[in-house]
Amino acid sequence: MSGSAEDPRIDHDFVWVVEDSAEDAEAIQRALGRTHPDLTLEFTDRGAGVAERLLEATRRPGLVLLDLHMPGLSGAAVLRSIRSMPELNDVAVVVFTSYTAPDEVDATYAAGADSYIYKPVNFELFRTVLKGAVDYWQRRAKGGDEGPAAQSPPS
Repeated sequence: MSGSAEDPRIDHDFVWVVEDSAEDAEAIQRALGRTHPDLTLEFTDRGAGVAERLLEATRRPGLVLLDLHMPGLSGAAVLRSIRSMPELNDVAVVVFTSYTAPDEVDATYAAGADSYIYKPVNFELFRTVLKGAVDYWQRRAKGGDEGPAAQSPPS
């Protein structure tokens, strides 16, 4: 689905975070600031207009970290909107959420998510999980690591 480097506007050192929780957004900023200080992060706290902004962008993120449960337009609706636009197929969408209901995980993959990752409460684990996800998608974008895209929720 994604991981291709065909679109010259894709910047794999650019991550767009769609997260309504200020605390989670700050934790993502801190975690990725420590593990990937060269990444450019952009944050938005609502889903409305995300797909359209991605489509219009002259520089697209290689990775979108997407929370599912947000007020207004849900992360699931944002995901469906992104995946309805073939021009955005090269943007990896990783759902990063606190929910692990199996039917929700299945529905999210069916809608086109590249990965579904559970947000750990412990910051060190949170940082490790995020680092693994970003490392995986950056390697894949460069043509390496063709293993499974899914990561199991931490136990």
